Amino acid sequence: MSTDFYALLGVERTASPEEIKKSYRKLARELHPDVNPDPQAQEKFKNVTAAYEVLSDSEKRQMYDAGGDPRQGGGFQAGFDFGDIMDAFFGGGGGGGQRGPRTRARRGQDALIRLQIDLNTAVFGDTRDITVDTASRCGSCNSTGLDGDSQPVVCVMCKGRGELQQMQRSFLGQVMTSRPCPQCQGFGTTIPHPCHECSGDGRVRTRRTMTIQIPPGVDTGTRIQLTGEGEVGPNGGPAGDLYVEIVQAAHPVFERHGDELHCRVTVPMTSAALGTSISLDTLDGAELLEVRAGTQSGEELVLRGKGAARLRGGQRGDLHVHLDVRVPTDIDGPQRELLQQLAQLRNEEAMSVSHPSAEGNTGLFSRLKDAFTQK
Repeated sequence: MSTDFYALLGVERTASPEEIKKSYRKLARELHPDVNPDPQAQEKFKNVTAAYEVLSDSEKRQMYDAGGDPRQGGGFQAGFDFGDIMDAFFGGGGGGGQRGPRTRARRGQDALIRLQIDLNTAVFGDTRDITVDTASRCGSCNSTGLDGDSQPVVCVMCKGRGELQQMQRSFLGQVMTSRPCPQCQGFGTTIPHPCHECSGDGRVRTRRTMTIQIPPGVDTGTRIQLTGEGEVGPNGGPAGDLYVEIVQAAHPVFERHGDELHCRVTVPMTSAALGTSISLDTLDGAELLEVRAGTQSGEELVLRGKGAARLRGGQRGDLHVHLDVRVPTDIDGPQRELLQQLAQLRNEEAMSVSHPSAEGNTGLFSRLKDAFTQK
C-alpha cells in the first residue's frame, strides 16, 4: 500500500494501541470539520480516520504490516465506531466507553439527616440514637428482584447486548452508532416476574434505629460520615454513606464563637465599686469569679480552658465573662442621702462638662466660625 498509516498518525511502527489512540484523538480535535472548516483539513481528517480504523484493529494492523489491504478496496466498508471520535472530544476510557449490558446492581445514594444537640453535647461529645428511613435489602427476594424461583430473560430486542447498533452513512463513510436498548434499559435482560415486595428493585423502604458517637467540638454544620449506612443500591448494590449534620441549639446563658464561649454577668454598682466574688455556673461546674474594686461596665474576665473543645486537637478554648455594671433606678430617700454624702466626699456634687473650645482645643467648625467672625 502506498499510504503510510503510521506517518499519517505521527507514530512509530512499534507504537502501542494506546499511543495510536492518543495520537488519533489529538489529530481529530484539530481536524474535525466542526472545529476546522478548511477542506484540506476535512480531507486529512478522513485519511487519519481511515488510518486509525486499520491500526486500532489488531487483525487489520497485522494484515497492513504484512503488505495487504485490510480495507478491501478502500473506504469504510466495514464501518468504525463513532465512540472513538466522541472520545477524542469528550474523553472516556479505551474502546469508546462501556460496551455490553449494564449490571443491575449499582451503588446506593448517600443520605443526609440533621440532628439537633445542646451545647453540652457539642462541647463534651456523647452518643445519640437516631432513626433512619432509607432503602434496605429486600428480604423476600434477597435483593435479586425476582419472584420466587423465576429467572431473568434475555432481551429479545438487543439479544442480551444491552445496546442497539445502527449503521449510518455520512461524509466519513459508514458510521456505527450505539444506544441503550429501550426495552431492557441497557441491562440485556428483562424480569418477567418481579418480586411482589420490591417490584424488581431489590430493596424496600425501612426505618431503623442506630447509635452514633458525637465527637467533642462539633458545631452547627459539622457532618459526621457513617460509611455504608446510607441507601442500599438497587439489586444488591453496595450502600451509600449516611451523613449526620449537626445543628447546635442556642444556650440560654452562653454564646459560642468557634471554640470560645461568651456570657454576660450583671454586677451591682456598689459591688463593682467595692469589689466582690461571684459564683458562675459554667459547663464544668461552679466557678468563683473575683471582681476587683472599681470594675467598670464592659470589662471582661477570662476563664482559660472553659470554652468549647476543638474538633481536631482536643484542646478547649476560653470562657469570656463580660461584666455589666448596673446603676439603680429606684432610689429611695435614705439611699439618696447616702449617695449625696458620697458625692460630697468625692467632690462630685456638681459636675460640668467643659466645651472643648474652653480648653483651647478648638475643632474644625469652631475655627471656621471664628474665621468668618473676624471678617
